[in-house]
Amino acid sequence: MATVLGAKRGLWRGVSSRLLSATLRPFSHGTKVMYQKDGPQAAFFLPLQKEMLPPNAFQGKVAFITGGGTGIGKGITTALSRLGAECVIASRKLDVLEQTAEEISSKTGHKVHAVQCDVRDPASVSNAVSQLIKVAGHPSVVINNAAGNFISPSERLSANAWKTITDIVLNGTAFVTLEIGKELIKAQKGAAFLAITTIYAESGSGFVSPSASAKAGVEALCKSLAAEWGRYGLRFNAIQPGPIKTKGAFSRLDPAGVFEKVMIERIPCGRLGTVEEIANLATYLCSDYASWITGAVIRMDGGEYASMAGEFNELRKVTNEQWNMMEQMIRKTKS
Repeated sequence: MATVLGAKRGLWRGVSSRLLSATLRPFSHGTKVMYQKDGPQAAFFLPLQKEMLPPNAFQGKVAFITGGGTGIGKGITTALSRLGAECVIASRKLDVLEQTAEEISSKTGHKVHAVQCDVRDPASVSNAVSQLIKVAGHPSVVINNAAGNFISPSERLSANAWKTITDIVLNGTAFVTLEIGKELIKAQKGAAFLAITTIYAESGSGFVSPSASAKAGVEALCKSLAAEWGRYGLRFNAIQPGPIKTKGAFSRLDPAGVFEKVMIERIPCGRLGTVEEIANLATYLCSDYASWITGAVIRMDGGEYASMAGEFNELRKVTNEQWNMMEQMIRKTKS
C-alpha cells in the first residue's frame, strides 16, 4: 500500500505541474489584469445574455433593489426594467445610483428611481422605504443584494471589521425585509423577496468568516419568514452564486488576481458565471411563474460546490494512462 500511495503522490506532482503551465487568457479586473482559462468543456455551457422571461413579465410591478448601482444588483435591475418593472435602486452612494438609474432607463425605456439608503441604519432604511412608496408605490419585488466582504485571517479581525460585514449583510437585510414586509402586510399586498447569498453560507469558509456567518443568517431569515409570512402573500427565496465574472468583482477577495485560475479549474462547467445568468434566475424566482416557490435556496455555481465537496473529486485530473497504472496497482493489492 505504501508503494501505491507513493506512486499517487508522484502522479499528483506531475498533474499539478501540467496544470500550472496551462495557457491563460487575460481580462479586465478594474485596474489590474486578471487571468482566465476556460476549460474545454465550457463550450458546452455557453451563457446566454438575453432575458428568458417573456416581455412585459413585470409590467405594472414595482421592484426595490439594494446595492442596485453596480455588479449583480445592477444586472438584476436591468433585467427587471427590460421586463417592464418600475425599479427603485438603493445604496449609500447616490451619485453612483443616479448614474446607473439614468443608464438603465435610457436602455429600457422604463423609469428607474435612485434612493439613498444605508442598510445598516434602521432610520435610513425607514426613510428609504417611505421614499420608495412615495415615488413608485408598494413593491411586489424586493431584492436584498447589498453586501460587503473582504478576505482576512480570522485572528486578524477586529470587532469593528466583524460588525461592519454583519451589519451590512445580516442586519441590513433584516432591516429592509422587516420594514418593507410590515408595510406590505398593512397594505394587504403580496410580494416576492429574494436575497443574494453565497455557496459558502451552507458550508462555511475560512478567511471570510464574517460574511459566511452573516449570509447563513440571511438564509435562515428567508426560510423563517417563508414559513411565517406566507399567510400574508409574501414569498422568500435566496440565490447562492458561485464566482461571477464582473469588473472589480474580486478587488477585495482576490486583490492580486492569483486565485481566479484555481476557481475555474475546480468548476465542472469550466468557466465563471455571468451577471445575466444570475439576473435570469432572480427574475424567474420573483415572477408569477415561480409563485409556488418559497423558502428555497438555489445554488448557481457551475457545479463548484459539488466539486469541492466530494472527497475523491480531484481524481478527475488523472489521465487514462495513469488510471491504467493505478488499476494494475490496485489489482495487485487485492491479490
